Amino acid sequence: MLTHPTLDQMATLGLSGMAAAWRALAEQDPAEALNRNEWLGLMLDREAAWRADKRFANRLRNAKMRFPNACIEDIDFAAARGLDRRQILSLAQGGWLKAHEQC
Repeated sequence: MLTHPTLDQMATLGLSGMAAAWRALAEQDPAEALNRNEWLGLMLDREAAWRADKRFANRLRNAKMRFPNACIEDIDFAAARGLDRRQILSLAQGGWLKAHEQC
């Protein structure tokens, strides 16, 4: 159970990101005091980022990808698979998406 009524209310409303920001800001040094607008802005930013991260994690989990942690940097171009480094890296930059082309 949370001890602060504001934190209790944030948890009840499902504002976990804002509650985490509240705790982090409350632990800061009072010499670095922020005004109310800055506090609210930081808490809202944290909530928005938390929700976006949660949505992305849900989409990644629902995609059921074979290698969910794979990334471009991990490609082994030395293996004999016939991969062209320049072509792969240009595809990774996403210019073909902006040009509305198909891969």
